[in-house]
Amino acid sequence: MSDTAPPTAPDTVVLVHGLWMTPRSWEHWVPYYEAKGMRVLTPGYPGFEIEVEALRENPDVIARLTVPETVDHLAGVIEGLDRPPIIMGHSFGGTLTQLLLARGLGASAVAINAAPTEGVRVNPPSQIKSLFPILNNPAKAHRAAGFTPEQFHYAFTNTLSAEESLEVYERYHIPAPGSWVWAYGLIANFKPGKQETWVDYDADRAPLLFVTGGEDHIMPPSVNRSNAHKYHRSPALTEVLDLEGRSHWTCAEPGWEAVADAALDWALAHARAPQGAGEPA
Repeated sequence: MSDTAPPTAPDTVVLVHGLWMTPRSWEHWVPYYEAKGMRVLTPGYPGFEIEVEALRENPDVIARLTVPETVDHLAGVIEGLDRPPIIMGHSFGGTLTQLLLARGLGASAVAINAAPTEGVRVNPPSQIKSLFPILNNPAKAHRAAGFTPEQFHYAFTNTLSAEESLEVYERYHIPAPGSWVWAYGLIANFKPGKQETWVDYDADRAPLLFVTGGEDHIMPPSVNRSNAHKYHRSPALTEVLDLEGRSHWTCAEPGWEAVADAALDWALAHARAPQGAGEPA
């Protein structure tokens, strides 16, 4: 960080991974941001402290996971910091980021290729095709459900070759809680009342940037733009940055450094000062 940065400026970035992933998916961003003077935290979901390979061998912890306990876990990490951090989330991590902001956490936030919160009703054909391998069998709503390498290539890494995609799949892919895909990717908007991914779109909160990938199949730009528009009555800043030619794997596909730079620059420029900062003692 710059020597001229105010003492209340965020000094920590909290990176929240998405479904079918673990904190390992941020392995390039951690040293990259640390070299810029930031402290970087990559908290996993509860029970995800073990490695990718162990989660594949015993996915029971994945199947049992709930959104409320995950948000509580992440909130506990953030609330333990000495000043509000920048929160960045990818895919369902973008949903979790919005839920954390709704709790009043964070100085600023970036939702990258975000899965939507409740009330976003845009479902492009490529998104339906991407999620169909999980939604094609109701039994998967009660267990951990993953992609085949071919399905992963379509949903996540469609800008890569098949060989490159397989390398990504073998290093990072794990099953996801099937219940989350069914409940929040299909059913939430049709259930009465507020669901677990509901946020008050009109409330104030920290500034939020949505970053979209022009070639993203599973969370296309139209989904993110619709999500961002839901906040149009909020007094808080909400902006969208569209990146052409980038897939859902935008945080690690070639050129990821430009995505990381854009996210951090925006988050630092728009960070909200902690309450009471600058007031006389």
